[in-house]
Amino acid sequence: MAHTAHKNPKKEIFEAPEVMDRKAKVLADLIRKSKHFVVFTGAGVSTSAGIPDFRGPEGVWTLTAQGRQATKKSVDVLQAIPTKTHMALVELQDRGILKGLISQNCDGLHRRSGIRADMISELHGNTNIEYCKKCGKEFLRDFYAVAPDNRPLHNHRTGRKCPICITQPLHDTIIHFSEDLPLPPWTRAEAHCEKADLCLVLGSSLTVTPANELPQLVGERALAQKKKQSMQDPDAHLVICNLQDTDLDYLCLLPDHRIYARTDDLMERVMHYLSLPIPDFCVRRRLIVETDIDTNPAGGRHVVTVKGVDEDNSTPASFLRTVKLVTAGGRLRIVKTEPFVLGWRGKIGELEEEEEEEALQSGALTEPEEDKSGIKSETLTLLLEFMGNYGEPSCELKHLVRTSIPESGAETPQPRQVTHNLYELVYNPGNGQWVSIFMHSRMQN
Repeated sequence: MAHTAHKNPKKEIFEAPEVMDRKAKVLADLIRKSKHFVVFTGAGVSTSAGIPDFRGPEGVWTLTAQGRQATKKSVDVLQAIPTKTHMALVELQDRGILKGLISQNCDGLHRRSGIRADMISELHGNTNIEYCKKCGKEFLRDFYAVAPDNRPLHNHRTGRKCPICITQPLHDTIIHFSEDLPLPPWTRAEAHCEKADLCLVLGSSLTVTPANELPQLVGERALAQKKKQSMQDPDAHLVICNLQDTDLDYLCLLPDHRIYARTDDLMERVMHYLSLPIPDFCVRRRLIVETDIDTNPAGGRHVVTVKGVDEDNSTPASFLRTVKLVTAGGRLRIVKTEPFVLGWRGKIGELEEEEEEEALQSGALTEPEEDKSGIKSETLTLLLEFMGNYGEPSCELKHLVRTSIPESGAETPQPRQVTHNLYELVYNPGNGQWVSIFMHSRMQN
């Protein structure tokens, strides 16, 4: 906290562009040769998103130690756009170059940028994640999933219940000073650092323990190898990019391995030398649309359930505020709380020719068999309203229901037909547009 910062903070150093460029090229070469590349991030990777750091000249703890108020208006963390550094790391992950990401940040930007849950070790928690101690499931939210301020500091209950265990309380993942780090992310991070032949520190003063011991593992191994091998290059390297000096700078064995630059400036040049793009940030949501259809020829009651899921396509994720259903007949249904379950009555009608063509082109429908006997179709319009942290407009999702209806007069009771459909919704803040991608469908036995 404030006692970990100085009233007179360390000076920020900005190296000349040509020096930074030379060091970026050296780093790109190290990344290219690396077999187990690990990145360790601190608050400095998020400052260009409008989130202040802690120990810089205008850092949160520095201002507290000096008794000053912030002069710059910070961005609401929920509305912060992942930076070029965040997005460069996503590209390196997706290419299989980045093997592990360790972060001290709680702002959730790494996960929102597209870093997978199995890739990252969030040592100090994530303000958008709460978890159940009984089943161990983590739930990603589009709101602050933290314990209320009126609770004691070490009481992490958020006030919500686990949607899987039903009665079990959910807890936030934030680690306060004096609390132990959770074992799973620490163990995963330590394993990565033990394997790492290259560890890149981005935007961290490396002040907080025990987190700073992780890059230190790589640096000390590199130092020991250099002493043992004399003039030969060690098998491991520690590279630090931070505007202020750190206590681990001595473990950067070459001058080009210690970089004084903003992380965005460095990563732009590194990706240039790797001939890799930095992707634009897009909001990505996964959605399951489950339909439960009454196959009685005379019609019946049908149900559609809409639920957000995490990247594993099963764990519930909260990002929807409201779901509206408009049936083919134009009737409107609306649900404003989870679970989003909506019902309607009637017969499943024949899909009009132009609607079928549209569904075929979008990929939501495969080419039908020539014999369509007994196949009935109907298009449901789902109007999805989101939490709106990025100003996302509502999304209109056209969902095609296709079911086999027996001929009228069938005497035996007909089973209900339940189908699970997975969509990915992609929102580009740059153009304000949603794109829906049909991923797959499966029928419940």
